[in-house]
Amino acid sequence: MKLDRVAVIGGGPGGLYAARLLKLSNPHADIAVYEQSSPDTTFGFGVGLASRTQRNLRQADAASLDAIVARAYSHEMSMQVGESIARLAHGDLLAIARTSLLSVLQEQARDAGVRLEFGERREPADLDVDLVIASDGINSATRTADGRFGADIATGSGLYLWCGTDFALPSAIFVPVTTEHGTFVAHAYPYAPDRSTFLIETDVDTWTRAGFDATTAATDPTDTDEASLRYLEKAFADTLHNHGLIGNRTRWMKFRTVQCRNWSLGNVVLLGDAAHTAHYSIGSGTKLAMEDAIALDAALAAAETVGDALAEYERVRRPAVEHLQQIAVRSEQWWESFPQRMDLPVEQLMVAYMTRAGKVGLERFLESAPDVAWKGIASYGQVAADSEAPIDASRWILARPLEHGDRSFCDRFAPPALREDPSTTVVSVDVESAWNEKATAVVDEARASSTIWLTGSDERDHVLTRLDVAERMMCSTSALVVVEIPTECVPDAVAGLVSARTHLVFVGS
Repeated sequence: MKLDRVAVIGGGPGGLYAARLLKLSNPHADIAVYEQSSPDTTFGFGVGLASRTQRNLRQADAASLDAIVARAYSHEMSMQVGESIARLAHGDLLAIARTSLLSVLQEQARDAGVRLEFGERREPADLDVDLVIASDGINSATRTADGRFGADIATGSGLYLWCGTDFALPSAIFVPVTTEHGTFVAHAYPYAPDRSTFLIETDVDTWTRAGFDATTAATDPTDTDEASLRYLEKAFADTLHNHGLIGNRTRWMKFRTVQCRNWSLGNVVLLGDAAHTAHYSIGSGTKLAMEDAIALDAALAAAETVGDALAEYERVRRPAVEHLQQIAVRSEQWWESFPQRMDLPVEQLMVAYMTRAGKVGLERFLESAPDVAWKGIASYGQVAADSEAPIDASRWILARPLEHGDRSFCDRFAPPALREDPSTTVVSVDVESAWNEKATAVVDEARASSTIWLTGSDERDHVLTRLDVAERMMCSTSALVVVEIPTECVPDAVAGLVSARTHLVFVGS
């Protein structure tokens, strides 16, 4: 399909990238990006680019990815609890300053022939064009102005803030710190030779005890909560090597997951955070927006009309986004409940982190990081970390004996007779989340039981939720916990065992 005029509302990475791709596909079209801020105005610090994202960007437009990589900073990943550190050698992890990313994408868009108009806001109704791409962010005025997009916004329970520091960490790091008020967890990574991003999370109770409810209320949306930064730089002084924290409109927030019933109306299409968000622990909004742009460009190139293209774009792209959102919600809830896992050995905690959302299986993690993964598995199996790893790790994990109170089991398969034992409470788990009020009631009702047997739907998402509920029960009761699973979910059960999400499993049909 030939496009003559395209307008992009919002000059973030997704909008700029979409404009460039469409200009390359439609060299004679007039394509303009309208950004209400100045070219160098941005909020935030670094943007991470995982290897899969890099591959997708290279296939779509190698030149722009090369320009991004030239300004990016490579790093590895680690997790620290107390003095113990687990390191992953991921040489393909990149991060780039958001200001640098915007500068690169602005240059790439201009080089392709895109017009960039700064300092003004445009409304879709005022634009006489073939296509309007609304990439105007999580607070999208385009989406908000028309209820037909059917936006649904869910707010998480934990709190987080973005800040930075003026040195490059030796690697990306996940590190918890417990203060007199509670536990804070930092996700931090270097993105330049003299800069690192620090994202810090906590729960509502800790946030309130530390007085951050008051500092948040006293901080204007355009300002930084300096009181919180001063507190946190002391709490994370070891990780920061006594450097300070830097703010940029930094204040505590709750993550909002945006979903829309419709991604397009007429010739207006939402892109990136305007259409959907996924928790930052599983993938950045920048990644999603740029991959949206790739899918939109492909749909427009193949269709005969704009309407057909937008329908095809949503048909193709929505399943991938919704799948990622589902995984992201599980990851978000894992991080919100992180403090309950801090008694795990750090390598075992790294296994729990990697398999937390069901996106990465234990076997895949074992292949990519055998040393760290095996140490975590060895901690679970209570054998020496330097012992020889088995050829079939899953079989070995399931064969580990268990001593629980005065009971002994020769392996991790629950005997069928245990279900019928009078001391066993059988619970059919039917909750959307392991952390909502309904799940809390399930946990509370089973608290007095000596054995809890969790059953329910055989759908994988339900099995993963069942394992999460089991983990809550293991952390809050002394009961023996069994999770019933279908045969096809054995890999999830194996990861759950190593991650201390259940004691035993029962494999059904």
